[in-house]
Amino acid sequence: MPQDAATRPDAIPDYRLHRSLGYKLSIASRLQERRLDEGLRRLGLTRVSWCVLLAVGVEGLGRPSDIARFVGIDRTATSRALRQMEAAGLVTRASGAKDRRTTQVTCTPKGRALMSAAAPLAVANNAAMEAKLTAEECETLHRLLERLLEGEDLALRGL
Repeated sequence: MPQDAATRPDAIPDYRLHRSLGYKLSIASRLQERRLDEGLRRLGLTRVSWCVLLAVGVEGLGRPSDIARFVGIDRTATSRALRQMEAAGLVTRASGAKDRRTTQVTCTPKGRALMSAAAPLAVANNAAMEAKLTAEECETLHRLLERLLEGEDLALRGL
C-alpha cells in the first residue's frame, strides 16, 4: 500500500527535540522558575506577585500599564494580580491626584516585608544557575539572551 508523502519516513524533518535551542531554554527556564516558585509559595507569593512587588517597590513603578510592561504580562493579568495583592494587604491602589481615571499603586509595609523576605530566595536561585558558568560565560549568556529577546512582544499571556 503506497504511503502518503507526509507519512513517509524520509519526509520527517531532521529535528531532534533535545538538541533544540528552544527546548533547552524552556527546560532551563522551568527549572529556575520551579525553584523560585517553591520558595515564594512558602511566603504566600506567586512569581507574578513577586515581580509586581519588585516593579512597585524597587523600580518605583506606580501605573498598572508600567507594571504590566515591566513584568511582561498583559493588563488583564496585571489588574487581577493587583486586585488579589490589594486584598492580601501587599499593595494599595488609589485614584490619581490630578486625573481620577488613573490608578497609582504603592507597596504596603506588609508588601515590603515580603519583598525583603523573598529577595534572598531569588538571589540564591540566580546564584544556583550562575554557579554552573564562569563569569565570562554568564556575561555572554546575558548578551545572547538579550539578542534573542530583541523585537519580541514580551507580554507573556497566561502567566
